[in-house]
Amino acid sequence: MRPQVLIIGCGCGFGGLEAARALRAADVDITVVDKTNHHLFQPLLYQVATAGLSAPSIAAPIRHLFRHQRNVTTLLGEVVALDPRGKTATLKDGAQLRWDHLIVAAGATHSYFGRDEWAAFAPGLKTLDDAFEIRRRVLLAFEAAEREDDPARRAALLRFVVVGGGPTGVELAGTFAEIARHTLPGEFRRIDPRQAQVLLVEGSPRVLAAMPERLSERAREQLTALGVQVEVGARVTSIDDEGLDITTTAGQERLASRCIVWAAGVAASPLGRTLADATGGSVDRAGRVPVEADLSLPGHPDIQVIGDLAAAMSHAPGQPPKAVPGVSPGAKQMGRHAAANLMRRLRGQATLPFRYRDYGNLATIGRNSAVVDLGTPAGPLRFSGYPAWLFWLFAHVYFLIGYRNRFVVLLDWAWAYWTYDRGARVVTQKR
Repeated sequence: MRPQVLIIGCGCGFGGLEAARALRAADVDITVVDKTNHHLFQPLLYQVATAGLSAPSIAAPIRHLFRHQRNVTTLLGEVVALDPRGKTATLKDGAQLRWDHLIVAAGATHSYFGRDEWAAFAPGLKTLDDAFEIRRRVLLAFEAAEREDDPARRAALLRFVVVGGGPTGVELAGTFAEIARHTLPGEFRRIDPRQAQVLLVEGSPRVLAAMPERLSERAREQLTALGVQVEVGARVTSIDDEGLDITTTAGQERLASRCIVWAAGVAASPLGRTLADATGGSVDRAGRVPVEADLSLPGHPDIQVIGDLAAAMSHAPGQPPKAVPGVSPGAKQMGRHAAANLMRRLRGQATLPFRYRDYGNLATIGRNSAVVDLGTPAGPLRFSGYPAWLFWLFAHVYFLIGYRNRFVVLLDWAWAYWTYDRGARVVTQKR
């Protein structure tokens, strides 16, 4: 039999997908197992949550992606247990999968910093289900405000709070403001959507803290110009179905809101703890699994962990190791590196340490507004505003999976740009 490669996680992340693709010419049999049937382009997930794009524009069936790769078998299932000694993975339905080489790319989920009860009141954004729920809450808040006679309750319905000033939070807040000020006016008779208040709450001193301070400040200015109220240095202390409490330098403040979105914390998939327990290892505070320089587990060279699940270090020649950021380029590079090291082991060669190549960061704030921080051989290239927005647009379209998706997204964005219309505003009531 040919070597059996098991890849866990290929749907909502990039690492597993890249690893499987990099092994397309390998003399191995690959089984890809994921609890969703689709690969998701997460950088544009906020566009689904804000009715700018429909789900098929940023998602593709995993089976379709691998239809021409004959050494891949795709399975829909959730791994709940791992046996490194017997080299088997157990699915939720009791089925078992065997491996000779295992690549774990289960990704990440939301972190509420020990306050998981907040999830019911402030959904995060990691999956299509999350996006549909956020879109439903936002649009139904306007509908409820149209029927509300009490001014205080109407104001709470029209106050949208995004917790977390990273790229996702910035993108959501900016788009919420655009919806209120450009998309919905004229469609209601009893309310003026332009009176909606959008707040971005960030615990650190500035938004987009991973970017240079100048770009961070530029992002804050662009958010303010869109009508977003930015609260930095604000720590959330409680969230309920009526609003949230925050603590700032000015003291405690209560914000009445019926629509709160969580974009403040990320934690590794619970499968990381399962893997650590099975191998006698550990996880860090974010639930990530520490790995060796070649991305394998200590004492288990047949198991590699990649993407958001791995507490990985970049080992550039002549430089001290640096932590690999939890971004999609890092997951893609780890996926390709894991596949290359797997092939080296099959050939009896020594594996190579992982080196992360940082190509920079970018985030969009809204229409014609973005910030870009690129690493180039000549030094950092940093710019903002309309040129950055164009760069962001074409970069994301380029990396979309499938040519049909690129074409559809370009058409949708062109229409939205000229008309301010967001055509994916279909929601259903929960049963």
